[in-house]
Amino acid sequence: MARTTDSDDLWRGVGDFIRSQRELANLSLRQLADVAKISNPYLSQIERGLHKPSADVLKNIAAALQISAETMYAQAGLLEDTPERAARQGSGVEEAIRLDARLSADQKETLARIYRGFVERP
Repeated sequence: MARTTDSDDLWRGVGDFIRSQRELANLSLRQLADVAKISNPYLSQIERGLHKPSADVLKNIAAALQISAETMYAQAGLLEDTPERAARQGSGVEEAIRLDARLSADQKETLARIYRGFVERP
């Protein structure tokens, strides 16, 4: 039986993150691969944690999923999670809520308040 390493777990986690983001974006594996300019089998291997993609491939996948490359790099352990980066991500979440035309003003305020309540907990 093969042993798993922390690195294996990390890349499996990255693959799970990519898959969940792809599903949230309602993209098929083939669609994401096309937009990210990588092959379908290669993306499948990445999602299953079988392949360690380069920073450039992660950047292409992030762009195709419309998330920041910084977020993708942090998932892959290529960036340290600093308080400054966490604050920037938080403001991005609140900005996304404010910019979502599908939400009413009350819904936006409620979502932002809930989000702040979660992230401001000690």
